[in-house]
Amino acid sequence: MSRLDGKIAIITGGARGMGASHVRKFVAEGAKVVITDILEEEGQALANELGENAKFIKHDVTKASDWETVVTETENAFGPVNVLVNNAGISMNKNIMEITEEDYRRIVDINQISVFLGIKSVVPSMQKAEGGSIVNISSINGLVGGAIGYTDTKFAVRGMTKAAALQLASSGIRVNSVHPGVIETPMIAQGDSKDAIQEFAKYIPNRRIAKPEEVTNLVLFLASDDSSYCVGSEFVVDGGITAQ
Repeated sequence: MSRLDGKIAIITGGARGMGASHVRKFVAEGAKVVITDILEEEGQALANELGENAKFIKHDVTKASDWETVVTETENAFGPVNVLVNNAGISMNKNIMEITEEDYRRIVDINQISVFLGIKSVVPSMQKAEGGSIVNISSINGLVGGAIGYTDTKFAVRGMTKAAALQLASSGIRVNSVHPGVIETPMIAQGDSKDAIQEFAKYIPNRRIAKPEEVTNLVLFLASDDSSYCVGSEFVVDGGITAQ
Protein backbone atom coordinates (compact mmCIF):
# COMPACT_ATOMS: atom_id res chain seq x y z
CA MET A 1 0.00 0.00 0.00
CA SER A 2 1.32 3.45 -0.94
CA ARG A 3 1.63 6.12 1.73
CA LEU A 4 -0.95 8.49 0.23
CA ASP A 5 -3.57 6.06 -1.05
CA GLY A 6 -6.97 7.73 -0.88
CA LYS A 7 -5.57 11.21 -0.32
CA ILE A 8 -6.83 14.21 -2.33
CA ALA A 9 -4.23 16.97 -2.35
CA ILE A 10 -3.89 20.55 -3.52
CA ILE A 11 -0.32 21.75 -4.05
CA THR A 12 0.17 25.44 -4.84
CA GLY A 13 3.13 26.65 -6.87
CA GLY A 14 3.26 23.12 -8.21
CA ALA A 15 4.31 23.74 -11.79
CA ARG A 16 8.06 23.65 -11.22
CA GLY A 17 10.83 23.53 -8.63
CA MET A 18 10.04 22.20 -5.19
CA GLY A 19 6.31 22.18 -5.89
CA ALA A 20 6.69 19.95 -8.94
CA SER A 21 8.84 17.59 -6.87
CA HIS A 22 6.04 17.35 -4.30
CA VAL A 23 3.45 16.74 -7.02
CA ARG A 24 5.39 13.89 -8.63
CA LYS A 25 6.04 12.17 -5.31
CA PHE A 26 2.44 12.51 -4.15
CA VAL A 27 1.08 10.95 -7.34
CA ALA A 28 3.67 8.18 -7.14
CA GLU A 29 2.53 7.48 -3.57
CA GLY A 30 -1.12 7.11 -4.55
CA ALA A 31 -2.61 10.59 -4.12
CA LYS A 32 -4.86 12.42 -6.53
CA VAL A 33 -3.31 15.88 -6.90
CA VAL A 34 -4.52 19.25 -8.07
CA ILE A 35 -1.58 21.33 -9.22
CA THR A 36 -2.10 25.07 -8.98
CA ASP A 37 0.12 27.84 -10.31
CA ILE A 38 0.09 30.97 -12.46
CA LEU A 39 2.48 29.16 -14.84
CA GLU A 40 -0.20 27.65 -17.03
CA GLU A 41 1.94 26.00 -19.72
CA GLU A 42 4.31 24.31 -17.27
CA GLY A 43 1.52 23.28 -14.90
CA GLN A 44 -0.59 21.73 -17.65
CA ALA A 45 2.43 19.91 -19.06
CA LEU A 46 3.12 18.36 -15.66
CA ALA A 47 -0.51 17.29 -15.27
CA ASN A 48 -0.45 15.75 -18.75
CA GLU A 49 2.75 13.88 -17.89
CA LEU A 50 1.27 12.42 -14.70
CA GLY A 51 -2.06 11.36 -16.16
CA GLU A 52 -5.50 10.88 -14.66
CA ASN A 53 -4.45 11.36 -11.04
CA ALA A 54 -3.27 14.93 -11.64
CA LYS A 55 -5.20 18.02 -12.65
CA PHE A 56 -3.89 21.54 -13.29
CA ILE A 57 -5.81 24.70 -12.36
CA LYS A 58 -4.48 28.18 -13.07
CA HIS A 59 -4.56 29.93 -9.70
CA ASP A 60 -3.68 33.32 -8.29
CA VAL A 61 -3.10 32.38 -4.65
CA THR A 62 -3.69 35.97 -3.50
CA LYS A 63 -7.36 35.91 -4.58
CA ALA A 64 -10.07 34.39 -2.39
CA SER A 65 -12.29 33.80 -5.44
CA ASP A 66 -9.57 31.71 -7.09
CA TRP A 67 -9.25 29.62 -3.93
CA GLU A 68 -12.99 28.96 -3.93
CA THR A 69 -12.77 27.81 -7.54
CA VAL A 70 -9.80 25.52 -6.83
CA VAL A 71 -11.51 23.79 -3.91
CA THR A 72 -14.78 23.36 -5.82
CA GLU A 73 -13.03 21.97 -8.90
CA THR A 74 -10.94 19.63 -6.76
CA GLU A 75 -14.04 18.23 -5.08
CA ASN A 76 -15.77 17.84 -8.45
CA ALA A 77 -12.78 16.04 -9.96
CA PHE A 78 -11.60 13.87 -7.08
CA GLY A 79 -13.64 14.44 -3.89
CA PRO A 80 -13.16 16.34 -0.61
CA VAL A 81 -9.67 17.67 0.04
CA ASN A 82 -7.62 16.10 2.82
CA VAL A 83 -4.15 17.52 2.06
CA LEU A 84 -3.10 21.09 1.29
CA VAL A 85 0.51 22.06 0.65
CA ASN A 86 0.86 25.84 0.72
CA ASN A 87 4.03 25.90 -1.37
CA ALA A 88 3.63 28.99 -3.57
CA GLY A 89 5.98 31.85 -2.72
CA ILE A 90 8.53 34.35 -3.97
CA SER A 91 11.88 35.56 -2.69
CA MET A 92 13.27 39.09 -2.61
CA ASN A 93 16.73 40.22 -1.59
CA LYS A 94 16.57 43.97 -1.00
CA ASN A 95 17.55 46.00 2.02
CA ILE A 96 15.02 48.06 3.91
CA MET A 97 16.02 51.29 2.15
CA GLU A 98 15.66 49.73 -1.32
CA ILE A 99 12.41 47.83 -0.93
CA THR A 100 9.32 49.80 -1.96
CA GLU A 101 5.87 49.67 -0.44
CA GLU A 102 4.69 47.97 -3.62
CA ASP A 103 7.43 45.34 -3.30
CA TYR A 104 6.55 44.76 0.34
CA ARG A 105 2.82 44.40 -0.23
CA ARG A 106 3.45 41.99 -3.12
CA ILE A 107 5.60 39.63 -1.08
CA VAL A 108 3.13 39.75 1.84
CA ASP A 109 0.25 38.93 -0.50
CA ILE A 110 2.00 35.98 -2.14
CA ASN A 111 3.89 34.50 0.83
CA GLN A 112 1.53 35.25 3.71
CA ILE A 113 -2.01 36.20 2.68
CA SER A 114 -2.14 33.22 0.31
CA VAL A 115 -1.48 30.83 3.20
CA PHE A 116 -4.31 32.36 5.23
CA LEU A 117 -6.68 32.11 2.26
CA GLY A 118 -5.62 28.54 1.57
CA ILE A 119 -6.20 27.36 5.12
CA LYS A 120 -9.55 29.12 5.36
CA SER A 121 -10.70 27.78 1.99
CA VAL A 122 -9.93 24.09 2.53
CA VAL A 123 -11.25 23.65 6.06
CA PRO A 124 -14.89 22.99 5.05
CA SER A 125 -13.73 20.41 2.50
CA MET A 126 -11.46 18.74 5.06
CA GLN A 127 -14.34 18.62 7.50
CA LYS A 128 -16.31 16.68 4.86
CA ALA A 129 -13.33 14.34 4.61
CA GLU A 130 -13.33 14.03 8.44
CA GLY A 131 -9.80 15.32 8.77
CA GLY A 132 -6.73 16.37 6.87
CA SER A 133 -3.21 17.74 6.85
CA ILE A 134 -2.12 21.26 5.96
CA VAL A 135 1.58 21.72 5.26
CA ASN A 136 2.78 25.31 5.11
CA ILE A 137 6.14 25.85 3.43
CA SER A 138 7.96 28.52 5.42
CA SER A 139 11.77 28.82 5.42
CA ILE A 140 14.71 28.87 7.77
CA ASN A 141 14.03 32.61 7.55
CA GLY A 142 10.92 31.87 9.54
CA LEU A 143 13.28 30.91 12.35
CA VAL A 144 16.24 33.27 11.92
CA GLY A 145 16.73 36.67 10.33
CA GLY A 146 17.24 37.34 6.63
CA ALA A 147 16.05 39.70 3.92
CA ILE A 148 13.35 42.23 4.84
CA GLY A 149 9.94 41.23 3.52
CA TYR A 150 10.84 37.60 2.88
CA THR A 151 11.81 36.98 6.51
CA ASP A 152 8.74 38.81 7.79
CA THR A 153 6.35 36.69 5.75
CA LYS A 154 8.05 33.42 6.62
CA PHE A 155 7.86 34.20 10.35
CA ALA A 156 4.17 35.00 9.79
CA VAL A 157 3.61 31.61 8.17
CA ARG A 158 5.22 29.94 11.18
CA GLY A 159 2.96 31.83 13.60
CA MET A 160 -0.15 31.29 11.47
CA THR A 161 0.60 27.57 11.44
CA LYS A 162 0.55 27.42 15.24
CA ALA A 163 -2.62 29.50 15.57
CA ALA A 164 -4.47 27.46 12.95
CA ALA A 165 -3.21 24.17 14.39
CA LEU A 166 -4.65 24.97 17.81
CA GLN A 167 -8.02 25.94 16.33
CA LEU A 168 -8.33 23.01 13.93
CA ALA A 169 -6.84 20.08 15.85
CA SER A 170 -10.18 19.13 17.38
CA SER A 171 -11.59 18.74 13.85
CA GLY A 172 -8.89 16.23 12.98
CA ILE A 173 -7.05 18.75 10.82
CA ARG A 174 -3.31 18.92 11.44
CA VAL A 175 -1.31 22.02 10.50
CA ASN A 176 2.50 22.05 10.44
CA SER A 177 5.24 24.11 8.86
CA VAL A 178 8.32 23.09 6.89
CA HIS A 179 11.45 25.25 6.99
CA PRO A 180 13.80 24.55 4.08
CA GLY A 181 17.28 25.97 3.86
CA VAL A 182 18.96 26.50 0.49
CA ILE A 183 17.24 24.30 -2.09
CA GLU A 184 18.12 23.84 -5.75
CA THR A 185 15.09 25.49 -7.40
CA PRO A 186 14.48 28.23 -10.01
CA MET A 187 13.88 30.69 -7.14
CA ILE A 188 17.54 30.70 -6.11
CA ALA A 189 18.57 31.55 -9.67
CA GLN A 190 16.79 34.91 -9.57
CA GLY A 191 19.05 37.82 -10.34
CA ASP A 192 18.76 39.56 -6.97
CA SER A 193 19.31 36.36 -4.96
CA LYS A 194 21.66 34.10 -6.91
CA ASP A 195 25.04 35.53 -5.92
CA ALA A 196 24.18 35.87 -2.22
CA ILE A 197 22.83 32.32 -2.02
CA GLN A 198 25.83 30.78 -3.79
CA GLU A 199 28.14 32.53 -1.34
CA PHE A 200 26.02 31.46 1.63
CA ALA A 201 26.09 27.82 0.48
CA LYS A 202 29.80 27.66 1.30
CA TYR A 203 28.95 27.90 5.00
CA ILE A 204 26.32 25.15 5.15
CA PRO A 205 27.56 22.35 7.47
CA ASN A 206 26.56 19.76 4.85
CA ARG A 207 28.61 21.77 2.31
CA ARG A 208 25.95 21.59 -0.38
CA ILE A 209 22.62 22.91 -1.56
CA ALA A 210 19.72 20.49 -1.05
CA LYS A 211 17.79 18.74 -3.80
CA PRO A 212 14.03 19.43 -3.91
CA GLU A 213 13.37 15.76 -3.23
CA GLU A 214 14.96 16.10 0.20
CA VAL A 215 12.23 18.55 1.17
CA THR A 216 9.58 16.49 -0.60
CA ASN A 217 10.31 13.47 1.61
CA LEU A 218 9.49 15.55 4.68
CA VAL A 219 6.34 17.01 3.09
CA LEU A 220 5.25 13.48 2.20
CA PHE A 221 5.64 12.40 5.83
CA LEU A 222 3.49 15.31 7.03
CA ALA A 223 0.81 14.66 4.40
CA SER A 224 0.64 10.99 5.31
CA ASP A 225 -0.92 9.29 8.32
CA ASP A 226 2.61 8.56 9.58
CA SER A 227 2.57 12.06 11.12
CA SER A 228 -0.82 11.64 12.81
CA TYR A 229 0.36 13.17 16.12
CA CYS A 230 2.31 16.09 14.64
CA VAL A 231 0.38 19.29 15.29
CA GLY A 232 1.56 22.90 15.08
CA SER A 233 5.24 22.02 14.77
CA GLU A 234 8.21 23.28 12.75
CA PHE A 235 10.15 20.78 10.67
CA VAL A 236 13.56 21.98 9.55
CA VAL A 237 15.43 20.66 6.51
CA ASP A 238 18.51 22.85 6.14
CA GLY A 239 21.70 20.80 6.21
CA GLY A 240 22.54 22.09 9.67
CA ILE A 241 22.38 25.85 9.05
CA THR A 242 20.22 26.69 12.06
CA ALA A 243 22.14 24.29 14.29
CA GLN A 244 25.20 26.54 14.21
